[in-house]
Amino acid sequence: VQLQASGGGLVQAGGSLRLSCVASGGIFVTDDMGWYRQAPGKQRELVAVVTYGGIIDYADSVKGRFTISRNRDKDTVDLQMNSLKPEDTAVYYCNTRRPDSNYWGQGTQVTVSS
Repeated sequence: VQLQASGGGLVQAGGSLRLSCVASGGIFVTDDMGWYRQAPGKQRELVAVVTYGGIIDYADSVKGRFTISRNRDKDTVDLQMNSLKPEDTAVYYCNTRRPDSNYWGQGTQVTVSS
C-alpha cells in the first residue's frame, strides 16, 4: 500500500487548509484510514480516523474544527482543517490501519503562524 499526501502549507491562525491522501496498491474495505500528526519534540498522535465501519473519531483538540472524509470508490481520505491554531503546526501523516499492520504516507508540513 502506498499513500500520497498533499495540501500542507503555511497559513495564518484562523485560516484553513485541506489535506488529501490517495492510496494505491490495494486498500481493503476493512481498512481504517485516517490522519496523524507529529510536532517537533512530541510523539505522533491521532488527529482523525474513519473506520471500515464508518465510525469517525477525532482528537479532542480538533473537534469542531477539523472534518475527515473518506471516498471508498477512489481510496482517498481528506482532512478539512478550519480555524487553525499555532498548536496545529506539525507534520501530518496519512495512515491506513489493519489489525496486523500500519501504512504511512510521506508526511506533509502544516505551519500555522500567529
